Amino acid sequence: MQIRKLFHSRLLDAGLLAAALTLAAWRFWPQLAAAVGAGRAGSPAPALRVQTLRGDTLSLAGLRGKVVLVNFWATWCPPCRAEMPGFQHVYEQKKDRGLVILGLSTDDDGPLPVAGYIIARGITYPIAMSTLDTEHIFGGIRALPTTFLIDRAGRVRYQVQGLFTRPALDQAVERLLEE
Repeated sequence: MQIRKLFHSRLLDAGLLAAALTLAAWRFWPQLAAAVGAGRAGSPAPALRVQTLRGDTLSLAGLRGKVVLVNFWATWCPPCRAEMPGFQHVYEQKKDRGLVILGLSTDDDGPLPVAGYIIARGITYPIAMSTLDTEHIFGGIRALPTTFLIDRAGRVRYQVQGLFTRPALDQAVERLLEE
């Protein structure tokens, strides 16, 4: 009887471990795929045109030839706040080689509080306000943060929902810059 209980207990432990590993792999696969270059050939980036908080107009069509990271975020979102310093670091290191980061704030309070937030944190990459239309052309945003990496040819190569860690981001951007 003891052996049977021990067997069932170990079987349950193995099943729980397998479920946890499967969940972790499913959750982190998009980030890992972007970092190592696995996966898709890409689909054309949507026709996005926005006015940044600084008053500049940016369009994805006008950014062809550059590697573009589009990040949907909000000031109230803890993972968004956590990834922004890494985005800023990678931006500073790679902007002269052709990286553009465009943050699209989903905050409802308008541009003034968002501008104050990014100034206070030293964020220098372009920020614009997202709209429902903007979110729709990207296929709908189901979680924040959501990040799209677009290659020099204007193809969406990777989408990462949730925190995009600096090491994975750095590797993914570097690989796309070298293509």
